[in-house]
Amino acid sequence: MSTGEFLTRVTIWMALAGYALAATAGLLAGQRAQWQRRARWAWTIGCAAFVAHVFCAFNYYYHWSHRAAYRETARQTAEVFGLDWGGGVFVGYAFTIAWVTDVVWWWFGRESRRQRPRYLVIAWHAFFIFIIFNGTVVFETGLIRWLGLGLCSALILLLWRQARRGEIPHTRLQKS
Repeated sequence: MSTGEFLTRVTIWMALAGYALAATAGLLAGQRAQWQRRARWAWTIGCAAFVAHVFCAFNYYYHWSHRAAYRETARQTAEVFGLDWGGGVFVGYAFTIAWVTDVVWWWFGRESRRQRPRYLVIAWHAFFIFIIFNGTVVFETGLIRWLGLGLCSALILLLWRQARRGEIPHTRLQKS
């Protein structure tokens, strides 16, 4: 395994771990401010790892070419779905911007973030799980696919459990 491949893989697994820890801690924290702080740090570290992953992928795989990233995304999409379309790269860009924006919001707009509507919290986590599912289950094979399926299943069950109980804590936490 080359250094570039290693760095690209390690950073995405760090990002996934950061998201999983932050989502779990955030969804289960209730009114515990200490757990919310931990969740915010895991969220931030996960986001930083994801940004590092994007940089590694663009450096080592696409040589800083959007066109190359688009073509490779189209090739992979055609391989899996039979559709020669690279638009998934734009979904990746939107995801990156959204996560960075959410981290900034959590650090500098805690009160407004805390008061966001429940549907927004659910939609955000659903989008995250969709991205994870595609990256680990749809476009991967072997052990990675099974780990991704397990992670997505656990996150869906947690989100469903909390939503069903009306316990989406991001919408009702005290300041931390």
